[in-house]
Amino acid sequence: MMNPAEGNTSLFLLSLLLVCPICTSLDTITPEQPLKDGQLLLSNQKTFALGFFRPGSSSHRYVGIWFNQITEQTVVWVANRDAPLNDTSGVLSINGKGNLVLHTQNQTTPIWSTDVSFSVSSTNNSMAKLLDMGNLVLVQQDSQRWQSFDYPTNTLLSFMKLGLDRRTGLNRILRSWKSKDDPGIGNYSFQLVTTEIPQANLYRGRTISSRLGSWTGLRFSGILPGMISNYFNNSFVNNQDETTVMYSTFSNSADPKVISKFVVDESGIIRRSIWQETTWVEYWSFPQELCDKYLNCGPNGYCDQHNLVNFECKCFPGFEPKSSRDCMREKQGVSMCNNGEGFVKLAHMKVPDTSIAHADMSLSMKECEQKCLRNCSCMAYASANESEGGIGCLTWQGDLVDTRTYPDVGQDLYIRVDTVVLEMRHSTNSDSADSTLTYFEDSPSRMDLDGTRRNSNLPLFDLRTIIVATENFSIPNKLGQGGFGPVYKGLLQNGMEIAVKRLSKCSGQGIEQFKTEVALIAKLQHRNLVRILGCCIHKEEKMLIYEYLPNKSLDSFIFDETKRSCLDWVKRFEIICGIARGILYLHQDSRLRIIHRDLKASNVLLDNALNPKISDFGMARIVGGDQIEANTNCIVGTLFGTYGEKTIP
Repeated sequence: MMNPAEGNTSLFLLSLLLVCPICTSLDTITPEQPLKDGQLLLSNQKTFALGFFRPGSSSHRYVGIWFNQITEQTVVWVANRDAPLNDTSGVLSINGKGNLVLHTQNQTTPIWSTDVSFSVSSTNNSMAKLLDMGNLVLVQQDSQRWQSFDYPTNTLLSFMKLGLDRRTGLNRILRSWKSKDDPGIGNYSFQLVTTEIPQANLYRGRTISSRLGSWTGLRFSGILPGMISNYFNNSFVNNQDETTVMYSTFSNSADPKVISKFVVDESGIIRRSIWQETTWVEYWSFPQELCDKYLNCGPNGYCDQHNLVNFECKCFPGFEPKSSRDCMREKQGVSMCNNGEGFVKLAHMKVPDTSIAHADMSLSMKECEQKCLRNCSCMAYASANESEGGIGCLTWQGDLVDTRTYPDVGQDLYIRVDTVVLEMRHSTNSDSADSTLTYFEDSPSRMDLDGTRRNSNLPLFDLRTIIVATENFSIPNKLGQGGFGPVYKGLLQNGMEIAVKRLSKCSGQGIEQFKTEVALIAKLQHRNLVRILGCCIHKEEKMLIYEYLPNKSLDSFIFDETKRSCLDWVKRFEIICGIARGILYLHQDSRLRIIHRDLKASNVLLDNALNPKISDFGMARIVGGDQIEANTNCIVGTLFGTYGEKTIP
C-alpha cells in the first residue's frame, strides 16, 4: 500500500508532467535549435523557465514564462495570449528573417512573432535567451533587438518598467487575464497617464476604475506609507526620454533572494505579493476601500471612510451639497477674485485628479500660495513632491475630483475660500478636513506620543494609529481568525509590536461584554496572564490591543508534528505549572475572584521563552469571594479568537 508521503510525491510529479510532459531544457533558441512543446528554456540560474503550458482547466496551450524554483506554477508572461494552440504541436523558433515565431509543426504561418527588422546578412546570428530577471531577449550580434519586458501581460516583475518610452513610442501597460483559465486580454488595465503631472490609473475598459494617483516623490498618492514594504524600492522617472515606474527588491540575510510579483488580476485588483516558503503572501492590494473607487464622490467633494466599512461624501470648505454626492459653492455669485479670499488647509488628503493640474517644481509652498491667489481661476494648491519636506507646486483650476481622506497620512491640500469662510475657519482653528471629524467618542483626554489617549485606567488607542500600525489591516499582518473576528499584528511608531483583536460587527458581542474583557484584564497583573496595552473604540469598531507574543498559541505547538518536538517533557511541565499559576491567581490571589470559563490550548499564548500566558477573557465572570457556583445566560465561546490559528491563505 502506498503511504501518504509517496502519494503526495506522485501527485506532484504528475502535475509537473501535465504542465510540461517529458521536459528537456535548453539555454538558447537559435535558427538551428527551436523550442518544442515539452522542452524548457531556462535562465542561467534556473530562476525562470519559458515553455508551453496549459492554464487551469483550459484545453488550450500557450507559450509563457514562469517562476521555476517555486512549487506553484505562476505564469508572469504569455506570448500568444489571444492566439492559443489547440494541441502540443507548437514550435517556437527563429525564422529566416531573424525573428522569434510561434507556429505548429504542420504549418509555417506564424501564430505569434516578434516582428523586428534585421539586416539580411546577420539573420543567422540571431538567438533568444531567458535572463534571470525573467526577461526573454532576442539578440543579434551581441545587440539586444527585442525583449519581453517591453510587452508585459498582467504581471510587473522586479526591474521591469511600466510606462512610456518617448524615444520609441512604446507604452508598457499591464492588462489582466480574462480568467484564471484564459490569459487573453481581460477587462482591466493598469497604466501611467502621461499628462503634465503623470499619474497611475486602473481602467475597466476605457473607463477609470480607480486612481492610484500622482507620484509624490516617495510614493503614488493613493498608496499609504504604511503599505510600502521594506522588501521593495520604487523608482519613478519623468523626463524628455521616458515616463516610467519600476520597482526592485531588497535582499538580506533572512531573505537572500526575494521572489515577488505585481499583478493586475481578472477581478480588477492590483496585488503585490512575495513568495514565502510554500505560498504567495500578499503585501499590498488596490483598491481596498470604497473610497478608492474613482469618482465615488462627485466634484468638489471628498470621500471620508470614517468607520472602515461605510463612507460618507463631504463637501470642501466653502461648498454645500448639490446632491447626495455633488457639491457647489455655498454663495453663488460671490466674487472669489481680489476680494479678501484665502485658503483652508485640509490635512491627510489624497490630492485631486491631476489630469487638469499644473506643476512648477521651482516654487516653494509660499510662492505656490501666491501664484494660486493671483490666478482667480485657481481652486486649490498642494506640494508637488513630499520629499525634503515638500517642494514644487501643484495648482488646480476647475472642479476638484476623486479626493479622499486618510487616517493619519497623506498630503496637505489648500482649498480656495471666500473671506467669510476663511474667518469662520480661522475662528475654529481647524486644519483638518472636517472640524467635526473625530476618532474617539469619549471626553477630552491627553494624547501620548505613541498615539494613545489616557482615559480612566486604560490607554485608548487612536484608530488612526491602529490603521497605520497594522498597514490598514493588511492580509500579511493577519495572525489568525476566530469565530468572531480577526487578529492582526501591528508595529507602533515607537517600535513596539502589538496584537490587535478586531471584533466582528456581527459577532453578537455587545459593548458590555467588550467592556468586561477590557476591565478585567486591565486589573490583572500576573506573569502568566496576557498583558493588555489598551483598546480602541470608534463607533461600531471595538478593538483590544495586547502585547505581541511571537510563538502564538499552545495548540499551534502540540498539534503540529514538527513544532511539538520543541516541547520536551521539562518544557511541557513548565507550561502546565505556568497555566496552573495563572488560574490560581484568578481564582484565589487576585483582588477579584475570576472564572475564565473558556480555558483551552488555543487560549494559552507563548512568549519568546515559551512561557504560557492565559488570554481571552470575553466569557470570564466575576464571582463573590465566598461564592462556589453561579448561573449565567451567556453563551460560552471564543469571542475574539486567538492569533494561534494561522489562516493566511
